[in-house]
Amino acid sequence: MHVIFLEDVPDKAHAGEVVKVADGYARNYLLPKGLAQVVTPEILKRVDKIKSEGDTRRIKETEAMEELAQLLDNTRINVAARVTPTGRYYGAITNNRIADELTAVLGRDIDRRIVEVIEPIREPGEHEITLRLSSDIQATIYITAENEE
Repeated sequence: MHVIFLEDVPDKAHAGEVVKVADGYARNYLLPKGLAQVVTPEILKRVDKIKSEGDTRRIKETEAMEELAQLLDNTRINVAARVTPTGRYYGAITNNRIADELTAVLGRDIDRRIVEVIEPIREPGEHEITLRLSSDIQATIYITAENEE
């Protein structure tokens, strides 16, 4: 089935693109969520308008992500957690905890999915964390993991 995407769908298409997708994917996901429409002659006439709207939205999102990357880059935050007698944390400092700390420090909502923690932080010390804001925009922050007293 050929559909025109009304919004950007990661790893599939950008707004305004006409793409052939599986019938079930279109019927069960794209069409009910309003992400795409089945291609008809009337819709093909509106393709340019849909593309320009998608391009404008993508430019605004990119500018917002670049601004956030500049704000976040080289930010240092302290995170405290309880430590076992052997010097390791009882739990771990995960991307959820880091996103919560960044939200508290910056006063802006930070989504946990942008925080790339390869392995959860289990020991005190300084750790470098990458924030992937979009496919080509990223920022690096530094976490100082401390003992909770």
